[in-house]
Amino acid sequence: MAMVGVWARVAWCGALALALASPGESSESGSSEGPTPYTRLLQRSLLLGDLARRKPRGSGTGLGTGITITSGSSSSPVEPIRPLLDLSSHTTGEPQVSPPVPIFDDAAPRNVSELTGNAAYLHCLVHNLGNRSVSWMRQRDLRIMTVGRYTYTTDQRFEVIHSPGSKDWILKIKYAQVRDSGNYECQVSTKPVMSYVVRLSVFAAPQADIIGSPDMHVDMGSTINLTCVISHTPEPPDYIKWTHNGQPLQYDSPRGGITVVTERGNTTSGYLLIQDARASDTGNYTCAPSNTAASTLRVHVLHGETPAAMQHNGSPSPAGRLHALLPLLLLLLPLLTRDSLARGTLRGGDT
Repeated sequence: MAMVGVWARVAWCGALALALASPGESSESGSSEGPTPYTRLLQRSLLLGDLARRKPRGSGTGLGTGITITSGSSSSPVEPIRPLLDLSSHTTGEPQVSPPVPIFDDAAPRNVSELTGNAAYLHCLVHNLGNRSVSWMRQRDLRIMTVGRYTYTTDQRFEVIHSPGSKDWILKIKYAQVRDSGNYECQVSTKPVMSYVVRLSVFAAPQADIIGSPDMHVDMGSTINLTCVISHTPEPPDYIKWTHNGQPLQYDSPRGGITVVTERGNTTSGYLLIQDARASDTGNYTCAPSNTAASTLRVHVLHGETPAAMQHNGSPSPAGRLHALLPLLLLLLPLLTRDSLARGTLRGGDT
């Protein structure tokens, strides 16, 4: 910049000397002719000197054909992060400044279920990360699995997935096994370290079970109420098929009174209600979800008889044995109570 100023002053002084030394260049001559070559040289020198003085720093020392003028910061503004909580002031109406610390997004599920052999994905969404790093650690053995986009375990089934600009750091476990179940920590390198815990549950297979199996006894005319529970499934079943003695139940049959209700969730429950039970309703009822093996229960519709009279494989059922022993227990209970009181009296008299 200093050299540019020196050359500009030299050019200006030289042009001025030439202009003063030229004859007939007085402003009082009143000539209508245009500026002389010496006057044009002076004006050009003055223009070059003015441009040299206004040339921005950092653009070089030479005088180029183009001039670039910049203003403000050269870095683009940071995109504001939409807060998960309402940080605005409710008293003054003035917005509060978001803290410059990372924030975990609770949209990432804290409980993940998967079947063996499938890939498990653990999500960790971090806002306002800045220049900090994200790592995944397994709580069981305190082993660091990944740091940033690098894997720090010899188990090649583990890898981290992260797209540029995304806030989601995903720990992928290929071919998940039951032994992979447990807590995993998503950690941010703050002081102290911030962590977000995700629970992984890996199951060998989904399970379906009809409550009360293998046998249920109901009185004729009452309501048969069967509940099928499907657990250990990453996703609820698409449907639950009910059959009676191997035949699909006809909900719109002339018999009527058959209702099926399904509640889907982490644990799905299917309910089968049959009103006004009759003898023809006796038999095997099967609950067959779309994503696991079926479960079967046998219903016995009783017509005045007691369950003790029901024989299964040549021996009474557990419920039948309990009903058979109940009268005997009722007869023995007063005798046992009276004997206990008598013993207590004797001990009291001895003392």
